[in-house]
Amino acid sequence: MTVFAGQGDAHRSMALLWRAPEAPRAGRSGPKPGLSVDAVVTAGIAVADADGMAALSMRAVGEHLGRTAMALYTYVPGKAELLDLMHDRVLAELPTAYDLTRGWRPAVTDWADDALSCHLRHPWVLEISQARPILGPAELGVTETLLRLLQGARLDPARLRGAVAALWQFVRGTARTTAEARTAATATGVPDEEWWHARAARLGELAPDFAERFPLLTALERAGADGSGDPSSDRSREAFRTGLAVLLDGIAATAGRGGPGEGGGS
Repeated sequence: MTVFAGQGDAHRSMALLWRAPEAPRAGRSGPKPGLSVDAVVTAGIAVADADGMAALSMRAVGEHLGRTAMALYTYVPGKAELLDLMHDRVLAELPTAYDLTRGWRPAVTDWADDALSCHLRHPWVLEISQARPILGPAELGVTETLLRLLQGARLDPARLRGAVAALWQFVRGTARTTAEARTAATATGVPDEEWWHARAARLGELAPDFAERFPLLTALERAGADGSGDPSSDRSREAFRTGLAVLLDGIAATAGRGGPGEGGGS
């Protein structure tokens, strides 16, 4: 399921994201003590973390808080605006400062690890399309942080945009595959080991010349670098680090061709 952010009222959603004060609305009583925008957002995240995006509704959030759905509308106009606030709150978990004394590459590696872990804590975020940003302070802060870390690579603006996009999509893509693998057995009722065994055995029957037809893939599998199995395993984490290193190698190389000064070194 793909959900588009920014589908609520633009004025109110942006005001809530940036915590701008709003004029009192005539005919509506003030908030009851003990509830706040932050409390509603926290409850929304708890519901989505526990039961997924499909379970998120104003009613479910209200029940989590021991209130009715109607009681929440004093604080958040609706589910669309709530989703924007939840998304930005999750991104606010990412650090905004990293140690650059060892160079830009280790700092970007730490950022990528943190971003991957954040998305795996809240896998429902991966269902929110990146086609339209919510333009919240945390979302913009994530990009600002990554831009700051990449300053040492000395990329020109076009390459810098490409590097940010590639890193962000690599992290989100890895997180999505990992999150899906964690739920596949429960969702399908078939354990991973059983699934792989059944299909590997059948493949051997249907393609006895598999090694001759796919020699490079066979060699990769024999080297233990196929990446199959649970993506949350140590091997898959290592695959993530290896893929990230390839991306960073590319950033360093392109900086050496087009960037001023000392190029892509750390």
